[in-house]
Amino acid sequence: MNASSIYSGPVFAMARRQFETVADHLDIPTDERSRIFIPKRALAVSCPITRDDGSITVFQGYRVQHHLTLGPTKGGTRFASNVDVGEVAALAIWMSWKCALAGLPYGGAKGGIAVDPRSLSRRELEALSRRYMQEMIPFVGPHTDVMAPDMGTNEQVMAWFMDTYSMYQGQTVAEVVTGKPVESGGTVGRREATGRGVAYLVKRAAETVKLELSGATAIVQGFGNVGSVAALTLQSAGVKIIGVSDHSAAYFDRGGLNIEALEQHVRRTGALEGYSTEGLFDPEDLLVQSCDILIPAAVERVITEKNAGKIQCRILAEGANGPTTPEADAILKDRPEIFVIPDILCNAGGVIVSYFEWVQGLQQLFWDEAEVNDRLNRTLEKSFQAVSRRVEMRKLTTRDAALSIGVDTVLRAKRTRGLFP
Repeated sequence: MNASSIYSGPVFAMARRQFETVADHLDIPTDERSRIFIPKRALAVSCPITRDDGSITVFQGYRVQHHLTLGPTKGGTRFASNVDVGEVAALAIWMSWKCALAGLPYGGAKGGIAVDPRSLSRRELEALSRRYMQEMIPFVGPHTDVMAPDMGTNEQVMAWFMDTYSMYQGQTVAEVVTGKPVESGGTVGRREATGRGVAYLVKRAAETVKLELSGATAIVQGFGNVGSVAALTLQSAGVKIIGVSDHSAAYFDRGGLNIEALEQHVRRTGALEGYSTEGLFDPEDLLVQSCDILIPAAVERVITEKNAGKIQCRILAEGANGPTTPEADAILKDRPEIFVIPDILCNAGGVIVSYFEWVQGLQQLFWDEAEVNDRLNRTLEKSFQAVSRRVEMRKLTTRDAALSIGVDTVLRAKRTRGLFP
Protein backbone atom coordinates (compact mmCIF):
# COMPACT_ATOMS: atom_id res chain seq x y z
CA MET A 1 0.00 0.00 0.00
CA ASN A 2 1.57 3.26 -1.13
CA ALA A 3 0.66 6.40 0.79
CA SER A 4 0.85 9.86 -0.70
CA SER A 5 4.13 11.62 -0.01
CA ILE A 6 2.36 14.40 1.91
CA TYR A 7 1.91 11.99 4.82
CA SER A 8 5.09 11.25 6.69
CA GLY A 9 6.62 11.13 10.14
CA PRO A 10 6.74 8.61 12.97
CA VAL A 11 3.13 9.04 14.11
CA PHE A 12 1.69 8.42 10.65
CA ALA A 13 4.04 5.44 10.16
CA MET A 14 2.78 4.07 13.47
CA ALA A 15 -0.88 4.36 12.43
CA ARG A 16 -0.05 2.68 9.14
CA ARG A 17 1.71 -0.26 10.81
CA GLN A 18 -1.22 -0.78 13.16
CA PHE A 19 -3.63 -0.79 10.22
CA GLU A 20 -1.55 -3.28 8.22
CA THR A 21 -1.47 -5.66 11.19
CA VAL A 22 -5.24 -5.51 11.56
CA ALA A 23 -5.80 -5.72 7.79
CA ASP A 24 -3.83 -8.96 7.81
CA HIS A 25 -6.01 -10.31 10.64
CA LEU A 26 -9.12 -9.39 8.65
CA ASP A 27 -7.73 -10.72 5.35
CA ILE A 28 -8.50 -7.42 3.60
CA PRO A 29 -7.47 -7.64 -0.07
CA THR A 30 -4.47 -5.49 -0.93
CA ASP A 31 -6.39 -3.41 -3.48
CA GLU A 32 -8.93 -2.34 -0.85
CA ARG A 33 -6.48 -1.25 1.79
CA SER A 34 -5.54 2.16 0.42
CA ARG A 35 -9.19 3.12 0.04
CA ILE A 36 -9.83 2.36 3.71
CA PHE A 37 -6.63 3.86 5.09
CA ILE A 38 -5.63 6.92 3.05
CA PRO A 39 -7.54 10.08 4.10
CA LYS A 40 -10.20 11.47 1.77
CA ARG A 41 -9.07 15.07 2.09
CA ALA A 42 -6.16 17.03 3.55
CA LEU A 43 -6.13 20.81 3.81
CA ALA A 44 -3.21 23.13 4.48
CA VAL A 45 -3.99 26.79 5.12
CA SER A 46 -2.05 29.92 5.98
CA CYS A 47 -3.40 31.87 8.94
CA PRO A 48 -1.97 35.41 9.11
CA ILE A 49 -2.78 37.55 12.13
CA THR A 50 -1.78 40.99 13.35
CA ARG A 51 0.18 40.73 16.58
CA ASP A 52 -0.25 43.06 19.53
CA ASP A 53 2.88 44.98 18.51
CA GLY A 54 1.48 45.62 15.02
CA SER A 55 3.60 43.02 13.22
CA ILE A 56 2.11 40.23 11.09
CA THR A 57 2.80 36.54 11.67
CA VAL A 58 1.62 33.70 9.42
CA PHE A 59 0.85 30.37 11.09
CA GLN A 60 0.41 27.06 9.27
CA GLY A 61 -2.87 25.24 9.80
CA TYR A 62 -4.11 21.80 8.78
CA ARG A 63 -7.30 19.73 8.66
CA VAL A 64 -7.50 16.09 7.58
CA GLN A 65 -10.82 14.33 6.95
CA HIS A 66 -10.36 10.58 6.84
CA HIS A 67 -13.70 9.33 5.47
CA LEU A 68 -17.35 10.39 5.20
CA THR A 69 -18.82 6.93 4.62
CA LEU A 70 -20.74 6.71 7.91
CA GLY A 71 -21.61 10.38 8.31
CA PRO A 72 -19.76 13.70 8.80
CA THR A 73 -16.18 13.60 9.96
CA LYS A 74 -15.48 14.39 13.60
CA GLY A 75 -12.34 15.36 15.45
CA GLY A 76 -10.42 17.81 17.55
CA THR A 77 -8.26 20.78 16.68
CA ARG A 78 -4.95 21.13 18.49
CA PHE A 79 -2.69 24.14 18.83
CA ALA A 80 0.85 22.89 19.39
CA SER A 81 4.30 23.77 18.11
CA ASN A 82 4.97 20.33 16.62
CA VAL A 83 1.74 19.96 14.61
CA ASP A 84 2.31 18.64 11.09
CA VAL A 85 0.11 17.04 8.45
CA GLY A 86 1.42 13.51 9.06
CA GLU A 87 0.54 13.64 12.75
CA VAL A 88 -2.86 15.18 12.00
CA ALA A 89 -3.60 12.45 9.44
CA ALA A 90 -2.71 9.70 11.90
CA LEU A 91 -4.98 11.22 14.54
CA ALA A 92 -7.83 11.46 12.00
CA ILE A 93 -7.38 7.79 11.09
CA TRP A 94 -7.41 6.70 14.74
CA MET A 95 -10.54 8.79 15.25
CA SER A 96 -12.26 6.84 12.46
CA TRP A 97 -11.61 3.52 14.16
CA LYS A 98 -12.60 5.02 17.53
CA CYS A 99 -15.96 6.28 16.26
CA ALA A 100 -16.69 3.00 14.47
CA LEU A 101 -15.84 1.00 17.60
CA ALA A 102 -18.22 3.16 19.66
CA GLY A 103 -20.97 2.86 17.04
CA LEU A 104 -21.02 6.59 16.23
CA PRO A 105 -22.16 7.79 12.75
CA TYR A 106 -18.90 9.59 12.04
CA GLY A 107 -15.69 9.36 10.10
CA GLY A 108 -12.53 10.63 11.72
CA ALA A 109 -10.99 14.07 11.31
CA LYS A 110 -8.31 16.12 12.99
CA GLY A 111 -6.95 19.62 12.64
CA GLY A 112 -4.37 21.87 14.10
CA ILE A 113 -2.16 24.92 13.92
CA ALA A 114 1.60 24.85 14.43
CA VAL A 115 1.75 27.32 17.31
CA ASP A 116 2.48 27.39 21.02
CA PRO A 117 -0.76 28.92 22.35
CA ARG A 118 1.06 30.07 25.49
CA SER A 119 3.04 32.49 23.28
CA LEU A 120 -0.15 34.31 22.26
CA SER A 121 -2.11 36.97 24.08
CA ARG A 122 -5.84 36.36 24.45
CA ARG A 123 -6.54 38.78 21.60
CA GLU A 124 -4.01 37.03 19.37
CA LEU A 125 -5.43 33.62 20.26
CA GLU A 126 -8.92 34.78 19.32
CA ALA A 127 -7.68 36.27 16.04
CA LEU A 128 -5.85 33.04 15.13
CA SER A 129 -8.83 30.86 16.08
CA ARG A 130 -11.23 32.91 14.00
CA ARG A 131 -8.86 33.06 11.01
CA TYR A 132 -8.40 29.28 11.07
CA MET A 133 -12.16 28.68 11.09
CA GLN A 134 -12.63 31.27 8.36
CA GLU A 135 -10.23 29.29 6.15
CA MET A 136 -12.07 26.05 6.98
CA ILE A 137 -15.62 27.28 6.23
CA PRO A 138 -15.84 25.81 2.68
CA PHE A 139 -14.92 22.37 4.02
CA VAL A 140 -16.72 22.04 7.37
CA GLY A 141 -20.29 22.05 8.61
CA PRO A 142 -22.66 20.16 10.92
CA HIS A 143 -23.18 17.47 8.25
CA THR A 144 -19.67 17.61 6.75
CA ASP A 145 -17.04 17.99 9.47
CA VAL A 146 -17.62 18.81 13.14
CA MET A 147 -14.70 20.21 15.14
CA ALA A 148 -13.93 19.76 18.83
CA PRO A 149 -11.21 20.82 21.28
CA ASP A 150 -7.88 19.05 21.64
CA MET A 151 -4.46 19.81 23.06
CA GLY A 152 -3.95 23.57 23.33
CA THR A 153 -7.59 24.45 22.66
CA ASN A 154 -10.63 24.64 24.92
CA GLU A 155 -14.28 25.66 25.24
CA GLN A 156 -13.49 29.30 24.52
CA VAL A 157 -11.72 28.47 21.24
CA MET A 158 -14.72 26.37 20.23
CA ALA A 159 -17.04 29.30 20.96
CA TRP A 160 -14.92 31.51 18.67
CA PHE A 161 -15.02 28.80 15.97
CA MET A 162 -18.81 28.53 16.24
CA ASP A 163 -19.35 32.29 16.23
CA THR A 164 -17.12 32.77 13.15
CA TYR A 165 -18.92 30.05 11.20
CA SER A 166 -22.31 31.39 12.30
CA MET A 167 -21.51 34.95 11.19
CA TYR A 168 -20.81 33.67 7.67
CA GLN A 169 -24.04 31.63 7.65
CA GLY A 170 -26.20 34.49 8.93
CA GLN A 171 -27.60 32.38 11.75
CA THR A 172 -26.38 30.57 14.84
CA VAL A 173 -25.09 27.10 13.94
CA ALA A 174 -24.13 25.72 17.34
CA GLU A 175 -23.77 22.14 16.07
CA VAL A 176 -20.81 22.96 13.81
CA VAL A 177 -18.48 22.34 16.77
CA THR A 178 -18.69 20.43 20.03
CA GLY A 179 -16.95 21.04 23.33
CA LYS A 180 -18.48 24.52 23.53
CA PRO A 181 -19.38 26.34 26.76
CA VAL A 182 -22.78 25.24 28.03
CA GLU A 183 -24.10 28.77 27.68
CA SER A 184 -23.21 28.69 23.97
CA GLY A 185 -24.96 25.41 23.16
CA GLY A 186 -22.55 22.97 24.76
CA THR A 187 -23.56 20.02 26.88
CA VAL A 188 -22.96 19.43 30.55
CA GLY A 189 -20.33 16.78 31.17
CA ARG A 190 -18.41 17.28 27.93
CA ARG A 191 -15.23 18.70 29.49
CA GLU A 192 -14.98 15.82 31.95
CA ALA A 193 -16.10 13.10 29.53
CA THR A 194 -12.76 11.73 28.37
CA GLY A 195 -11.31 11.52 31.89
CA ARG A 196 -14.51 9.99 33.25
CA GLY A 197 -14.44 7.45 30.45
CA VAL A 198 -10.86 6.52 31.28
CA ALA A 199 -11.84 6.00 34.92
CA TYR A 200 -14.91 3.91 33.99
CA LEU A 201 -12.86 1.60 31.80
CA VAL A 202 -10.12 1.29 34.44
CA LYS A 203 -12.84 0.08 36.82
CA ARG A 204 -14.05 -2.46 34.25
CA ALA A 205 -10.49 -3.64 33.59
CA ALA A 206 -9.92 -3.96 37.35
CA GLU A 207 -12.96 -6.21 37.59
CA THR A 208 -11.58 -8.32 34.73
CA VAL A 209 -8.15 -8.80 36.34
CA LYS A 210 -9.62 -8.97 39.87
CA LEU A 211 -7.84 -5.87 41.13
CA GLU A 212 -9.42 -4.19 44.13
CA LEU A 213 -9.48 -0.47 43.41
CA SER A 214 -9.71 0.58 47.02
CA GLY A 215 -6.08 0.95 48.04
CA ALA A 216 -4.73 0.47 44.49
CA THR A 217 -2.07 2.91 43.24
CA ALA A 218 -1.99 4.93 40.02
CA ILE A 219 0.41 7.12 38.07
CA VAL A 220 -0.93 9.69 35.59
CA GLN A 221 1.45 10.98 32.93
CA GLY A 222 -0.18 14.11 31.54
CA PHE A 223 -2.09 16.11 34.16
CA GLY A 224 -4.21 18.07 31.72
CA ASN A 225 -7.96 17.92 31.28
CA VAL A 226 -8.05 14.15 30.69
CA GLY A 227 -5.46 13.13 33.26
CA SER A 228 -6.69 15.35 36.07
CA VAL A 229 -10.34 14.29 35.72
CA ALA A 230 -9.32 10.62 35.54
CA ALA A 231 -7.17 11.04 38.65
CA LEU A 232 -9.91 12.78 40.64
CA THR A 233 -12.52 10.21 39.58
CA LEU A 234 -10.31 7.23 40.43
CA GLN A 235 -9.32 8.82 43.73
CA SER A 236 -13.00 9.01 44.66
CA ALA A 237 -13.13 5.22 44.11
CA GLY A 238 -10.32 4.69 46.62
CA VAL A 239 -7.32 4.71 44.29
CA LYS A 240 -4.17 6.36 45.65
CA ILE A 241 -2.56 8.64 43.04
CA ILE A 242 1.19 8.40 43.67
CA GLY A 243 2.57 10.16 40.59
CA VAL A 244 1.56 12.88 38.13
CA SER A 245 3.35 14.87 35.44
CA ASP A 246 2.85 17.38 32.65
CA HIS A 247 5.16 19.24 30.25
CA SER A 248 6.58 21.33 33.09
CA ALA A 249 7.15 19.01 36.07
CA ALA A 250 6.56 15.62 37.66
CA TYR A 251 5.70 14.71 41.24
CA PHE A 252 5.92 11.33 42.94
CA ASP A 253 5.05 10.23 46.47
CA ARG A 254 4.40 6.63 47.53
CA GLY A 255 2.18 7.94 50.30
CA GLY A 256 -0.16 9.60 47.80
CA LEU A 257 -0.45 13.09 46.33
CA ASN A 258 -3.00 15.79 47.11
CA ILE A 259 -4.77 15.69 43.75
CA GLU A 260 -7.28 18.42 44.63
CA ALA A 261 -4.46 20.84 45.53
CA LEU A 262 -2.54 19.94 42.38
CA GLU A 263 -5.62 20.45 40.22
CA GLN A 264 -6.29 23.85 41.82
CA HIS A 265 -2.66 24.88 41.25
CA VAL A 266 -2.92 23.95 37.55
CA ARG A 267 -6.17 25.89 37.23
CA ARG A 268 -4.43 28.98 38.65
CA THR A 269 -1.09 28.75 36.85
CA GLY A 270 -1.67 26.52 33.82
CA ALA A 271 0.98 23.94 34.75
CA LEU A 272 2.27 21.70 37.56
CA GLU A 273 5.54 23.63 37.76
CA GLY A 274 5.88 25.60 40.97
CA TYR A 275 3.41 23.53 42.99
CA SER A 276 6.06 22.43 45.48
CA THR A 277 9.77 21.70 45.84
CA GLU A 278 8.96 18.41 47.55
CA GLY A 279 8.27 15.26 45.57
CA LEU A 280 9.79 16.51 42.32
CA PHE A 281 10.67 13.57 40.08
CA ASP A 282 12.26 12.74 36.73
CA PRO A 283 9.36 12.68 34.20
CA GLU A 284 10.88 9.84 32.17
CA ASP A 285 11.41 7.66 35.24
CA LEU A 286 7.82 8.23 36.34
CA LEU A 287 6.48 5.85 33.66
CA VAL A 288 8.49 2.88 34.99
CA GLN A 289 7.67 3.22 38.68
CA SER A 290 5.74 0.38 40.29
CA CYS A 291 1.97 0.98 40.41
CA ASP A 292 -1.29 -0.86 39.78
CA ILE A 293 -2.62 1.55 37.13
CA LEU A 294 -0.54 3.54 34.65
CA ILE A 295 -2.32 6.23 32.63
CA PRO A 296 -0.35 7.89 29.82
CA ALA A 297 -2.61 10.87 29.08
CA ALA A 298 -0.30 13.31 27.31
CA VAL A 299 1.11 12.81 23.82
CA GLU A 300 2.00 10.09 21.33
CA ARG A 301 4.89 7.62 21.49
CA VAL A 302 5.88 7.78 25.16
CA ILE A 303 5.91 4.02 25.70
CA THR A 304 8.61 2.64 23.43
CA GLU A 305 10.84 -0.38 23.04
CA LYS A 306 13.22 1.30 25.53
CA ASN A 307 10.81 1.37 28.47
CA ALA A 308 8.02 -1.13 27.67
CA GLY A 309 9.94 -3.94 29.34
CA LYS A 310 10.43 -1.85 32.48
CA ILE A 311 6.82 -0.81 33.05
CA GLN A 312 5.49 -2.14 36.36
CA CYS A 313 1.71 -1.94 36.31
CA ARG A 314 -1.32 -4.23 36.17
CA ILE A 315 -3.49 -1.98 34.00
CA LEU A 316 -2.18 0.30 31.23
CA ALA A 317 -4.95 2.78 30.39
CA GLU A 318 -4.16 4.86 27.30
CA GLY A 319 -5.76 8.23 27.92
CA ALA A 320 -3.67 9.78 25.13
CA ASN A 321 -3.81 9.01 21.43
CA GLY A 322 -1.07 6.67 20.26
CA PRO A 323 1.05 6.61 23.43
CA THR A 324 2.43 3.12 22.70
CA THR A 325 4.62 2.40 19.67
CA PRO A 326 4.29 -0.83 17.66
CA GLU A 327 7.71 -1.90 18.95
CA ALA A 328 6.48 -1.46 22.52
CA ASP A 329 3.28 -3.35 21.64
CA ALA A 330 5.37 -6.35 20.61
CA ILE A 331 7.00 -6.33 24.06
CA LEU A 332 3.69 -5.88 25.89
CA LYS A 333 2.21 -8.78 23.93
CA ASP A 334 4.64 -11.02 25.78
CA ARG A 335 3.65 -9.52 29.12
CA PRO A 336 0.15 -10.92 29.76
CA GLU A 337 0.25 -9.62 33.33
CA ILE A 338 -0.44 -6.13 31.92
CA PHE A 339 -4.03 -5.46 30.79
CA VAL A 340 -3.91 -2.81 28.05
CA ILE A 341 -6.94 -0.58 27.50
CA PRO A 342 -6.12 0.68 23.98
CA ASP A 343 -6.46 4.34 23.15
CA ILE A 344 -9.35 4.08 20.69
CA LEU A 345 -11.40 2.53 23.50
CA CYS A 346 -9.89 4.17 26.56
CA ASN A 347 -10.19 7.81 25.52
CA ALA A 348 -13.42 7.49 23.52
CA GLY A 349 -15.48 9.27 26.19
CA GLY A 350 -14.78 12.67 24.67
CA VAL A 351 -16.05 11.89 21.19
CA ILE A 352 -19.02 9.95 22.60
CA VAL A 353 -20.24 12.96 24.59
CA SER A 354 -19.35 15.22 21.64
CA TYR A 355 -21.78 13.09 19.65
CA PHE A 356 -24.39 13.65 22.37
CA GLU A 357 -23.76 17.40 22.17
CA TRP A 358 -24.12 17.35 18.37
CA VAL A 359 -27.41 15.41 18.59
CA GLN A 360 -28.77 17.77 21.26
CA GLY A 361 -27.82 20.77 19.11
CA LEU A 362 -29.56 19.35 16.05
CA GLN A 363 -32.69 18.55 18.05
CA GLN A 364 -32.56 21.63 20.30
CA LEU A 365 -33.37 19.30 23.18
CA PHE A 366 -30.83 19.13 26.00
CA TRP A 367 -30.17 16.47 28.65
CA ASP A 368 -29.08 16.82 32.25
CA GLU A 369 -25.68 15.62 33.42
CA ALA A 370 -26.98 12.40 34.94
CA GLU A 371 -28.43 11.36 31.58
CA VAL A 372 -25.24 12.31 29.74
CA ASN A 373 -23.09 10.24 32.11
CA ASP A 374 -25.47 7.29 32.04
CA ARG A 375 -25.48 7.23 28.24
CA LEU A 376 -21.69 7.59 28.22
CA ASN A 377 -21.20 4.61 30.52
CA ARG A 378 -23.64 2.45 28.55
CA THR A 379 -21.85 3.22 25.28
CA LEU A 380 -18.43 2.48 26.79
CA GLU A 381 -19.73 -0.73 28.31
CA LYS A 382 -20.99 -1.94 24.96
CA SER A 383 -17.62 -1.24 23.36
CA PHE A 384 -15.69 -2.84 26.23
CA GLN A 385 -17.75 -6.01 25.96
CA ALA A 386 -17.33 -6.13 22.17
CA VAL A 387 -13.55 -5.87 22.51
CA SER A 388 -13.50 -8.50 25.27
CA ARG A 389 -15.51 -10.93 23.14
CA ARG A 390 -13.20 -10.49 20.17
CA VAL A 391 -10.11 -10.98 22.34
CA GLU A 392 -11.57 -14.27 23.57
CA MET A 393 -12.90 -15.50 20.22
CA ARG A 394 -9.95 -14.60 18.00
CA LYS A 395 -7.09 -14.66 20.53
CA LEU A 396 -6.05 -11.11 19.70
CA THR A 397 -4.49 -8.44 21.87
CA THR A 398 -6.93 -5.84 23.17
CA ARG A 399 -5.48 -3.28 20.74
CA ASP A 400 -5.83 -5.52 17.70
CA ALA A 401 -9.33 -6.51 18.80
CA ALA A 402 -10.45 -2.89 19.18
CA LEU A 403 -8.84 -1.80 15.91
CA SER A 404 -10.25 -4.76 14.00
CA ILE A 405 -13.80 -3.89 15.09
CA GLY A 406 -13.33 -0.28 13.94
CA VAL A 407 -11.64 -1.15 10.65
CA ASP A 408 -14.13 -3.90 9.85
CA THR A 409 -17.07 -1.56 10.48
CA VAL A 410 -15.69 1.02 8.02
CA LEU A 411 -14.79 -1.68 5.50
CA ARG A 412 -18.29 -3.16 5.49
CA ALA A 413 -19.87 0.27 5.14
CA LYS A 414 -17.67 1.14 2.15
CA ARG A 415 -18.41 -2.17 0.49
CA THR A 416 -22.14 -1.68 1.00
CA ARG A 417 -22.12 1.84 -0.47
CA GLY A 418 -19.88 0.86 -3.38
CA LEU A 419 -17.46 3.06 -5.26
CA PHE A 420 -18.93 6.14 -6.91
CA PRO A 421 -17.68 6.47 -10.54
